[in-house]
Amino acid sequence: MPEIFNAQQSDSPDALLRLIADTVPAMLAYFDAATMACRFANARYAEYFGFSQQEIVGKTVREIAGEAVWNEIRSSLPLNNPSVTDSVRYSRQVVRPDHSIQHIETVLRPHSENGVLQGMVALVTDVSHHHQVMQKLQASEERMRRFASVTTEAIAMHRQGLVIDGNTALTQLLGYSLPELLQNPILDYVAPEYQLSALQTMRNEREERHESVLIHKNGQRIPVEVQAKSMPSDEGDFRLVVFRDMTASHLAREHMNFLAQHDLLTQLPNRARLNELMTQAIAQAGQQQSRLSVLSIDLHQFKAINDSLSHQAGDLVLCEIARRLRSSTGKLDLVARVGGDDFVVVLTGSPTLLETEALAARLRAVIEAPCEIEGTQLIVSPSMGIAIYPKDGESPEVLLSNAEAAMHMAKSEGRSMVQFYTPMLEGRATRMLMQEQMLRAAVENGDFELHYQPQTFTANGQLAGFEALVRWRHPHRGLVPPGEFIGFAENRGLIAAVDRWVMRQACIQAKAWQREGLPAVPIAVNLSPQEFRERDVAREVAEVLHETGLEARYLHIELTETTLMQSSGQMPETLKALKALGVGLAIDDFGTGYSSLAYLRRHPIDTLKIDRSFVTDISHNPDARAIVNAIIQMGRSLNLNIVAEGVETAAQLALLRQLGCAMMQGYLVSLPLPAEQARAWMSQHCHLL
Repeated sequence: MPEIFNAQQSDSPDALLRLIADTVPAMLAYFDAATMACRFANARYAEYFGFSQQEIVGKTVREIAGEAVWNEIRSSLPLNNPSVTDSVRYSRQVVRPDHSIQHIETVLRPHSENGVLQGMVALVTDVSHHHQVMQKLQASEERMRRFASVTTEAIAMHRQGLVIDGNTALTQLLGYSLPELLQNPILDYVAPEYQLSALQTMRNEREERHESVLIHKNGQRIPVEVQAKSMPSDEGDFRLVVFRDMTASHLAREHMNFLAQHDLLTQLPNRARLNELMTQAIAQAGQQQSRLSVLSIDLHQFKAINDSLSHQAGDLVLCEIARRLRSSTGKLDLVARVGGDDFVVVLTGSPTLLETEALAARLRAVIEAPCEIEGTQLIVSPSMGIAIYPKDGESPEVLLSNAEAAMHMAKSEGRSMVQFYTPMLEGRATRMLMQEQMLRAAVENGDFELHYQPQTFTANGQLAGFEALVRWRHPHRGLVPPGEFIGFAENRGLIAAVDRWVMRQACIQAKAWQREGLPAVPIAVNLSPQEFRERDVAREVAEVLHETGLEARYLHIELTETTLMQSSGQMPETLKALKALGVGLAIDDFGTGYSSLAYLRRHPIDTLKIDRSFVTDISHNPDARAIVNAIIQMGRSLNLNIVAEGVETAAQLALLRQLGCAMMQGYLVSLPLPAEQARAWMSQHCHLL
């Protein structure tokens, strides 16, 4: 027996060792090899087994631990097996008097002198806390494994850039088996142009969502949304990365972009896309000093087909004409549908006047070839106007305008006529000058009138607001709708004065209705893109609100997608300033332009107004219905209000309700009404409010 356990003097080194033994958090005891009796136990060991330090000395392991424990551990004791010279470690569970489970770990270390076993040291440690931590960690890892196995999102785990695990969705996404992925650099599966940003994300342990591209085993590029998080582990921290396959979303976005830039019926480019393509063609022709020929084509008596047969028959005719035009022109030529029965063909490759005239004759012949529609043979004839770049104009707008002027001249001379643009048609310029003078006089005299079109909730018909629409009191033509003079006013620099008059008058009227006790609802006004480019719109709006006393929340400003995309200059700050005033902001005719989610997120927009062209076709055109549904869902995801424009039938309303569109505007609710009639309309519908 070691002498240290016989020390009696408190100031001896042995007494100091006893003090240390009583201080350590573990339970410590020494047992004699011959008698298996306890020769020493620290306070924690004795107390644990229900003895004092004096009482426990001399008792055997069997007496201290009890019969059940003795039978469990006896084979592990070095005292029973002198051949054991190394320490023995074992763990066991103990049920405490309060019925809780305690986990203890015991280390038995033999003590020998000169090769003769003298005794053993028993070190007992309570490892319950460690066991609980391990159980929680194992449960967490099991939950993670189960989640990873059932989720459809690909999950990869990597440590220092090397893949250490992944779920089934990851192997399906990349086309590799898990063993093929393990211990390989995760950057090997990232498209080269995204590898640097992915490496920076890993090094900086960034956790925000971002887009990337993965490379499938077969070489296919897979667009993904990525989100990663650093995770702790006993084996060292690792990164958990979630990949969400965005292939379907990207395809849908591309499809929406295509639909927004093309005519839904014929799949030809629409007017906006044609302007883009013509701009490119003009730039190339300018560099090469070559010519372009622009043909404006109108079909005679097309309305009669719709009236006598059906709109479906008319649609079939338009599709057939589009196919013939496309098949009769070159691959580099442009063909577009720019209106109901209006097409444009742009000939590239520097055609001569004779070549242009020959092609026009060929196109006239293919258009006039009979169409077999619903068992009826139909023949349509075109009128064509032609403008030449650069002689007749150097911009898409001028060339199209001159080609249309020539087409109208050809149409006035009879069917199947072709007219080249000539200076003789410039009498139109004189008429335009007269119109400008009259419009300037109207601006000075305030010869305008506002009509108000109600906007209602689709669910119950309650009034949601009004849109103010301007009319020009023309001295000879009576009330002229905005579509016939707003563009002209923009071109002549008069739109700012018109917009200010409209905004001020709408605010005055809204405040007057509120004073009468009529429903306080917002009134929306349209502002030209020029306003946002050239003027301090926010300041002018603030002045009008202050002057009229109208609260800002009752004024909504409508702008087009084109205006929204002009994000350079003062546009972003102007929109923020308007939002700070409390004014509502809406995107008008949404779906016809090219705004993306990024632009909608970047600007403080409140409302999207679905363009009437999609609403008109929603009942019978799946593509239009898909676009409307996509806009509604996108608006919901961004917490935006959605208004459908041009609602005219109960069938359209039913579909909009089904798709979850909250508000609508159109003839089904009401025509645009003069102020007094709008007031009467509100009075009659107050019971709905």
